[in-house]
Amino acid sequence: MFHFTLIQALGKIPIDVEKMNEMKYDEKRATKLKERLLSGITARLDGVEVNGSTQRRYGGNLNLSFAYVEGESLLMGLREVAVSSGSACTSASLEPSHVLRALGVDEDLTHTSIRFGIRRFTTEAEIDQAAELTVQQVEKLT
Repeated sequence: MFHFTLIQALGKIPIDVEKMNEMKYDEKRATKLKERLLSGITARLDGVEVNGSTQRRYGGNLNLSFAYVEGESLLMGLREVAVSSGSACTSASLEPSHVLRALGVDEDLTHTSIRFGIRRFTTEAEIDQAAELTVQQVEKLT
């Protein structure tokens, strides 16, 4: 009897389909912008590693390691870009990200990692600028 009551109750919960479609659209858009940013950086720089799965991730999150570049130094040079060091869990810490370590990222590379945040209103022009500034700063630091 309980199961039928529960099912009936769930049937009465309003679902905002428009909002769900909007969220799907935002996710697809963020994924396209993330791919644009990644290709804009990797087309011009060697030694760039994507941290985490390239398929199973939030579209607005891109965590990269840059060989031989200290993440904190890179972070300081990218003040105009929405980046942080490490993972979201450790962005205020200088310690290597335990999340990146759990993903199997080499400890040396955890110190060279930065995380880009792509949001709902991020534009293609901002993505292109972020890629350009990142490439310039990495080249400056190597």
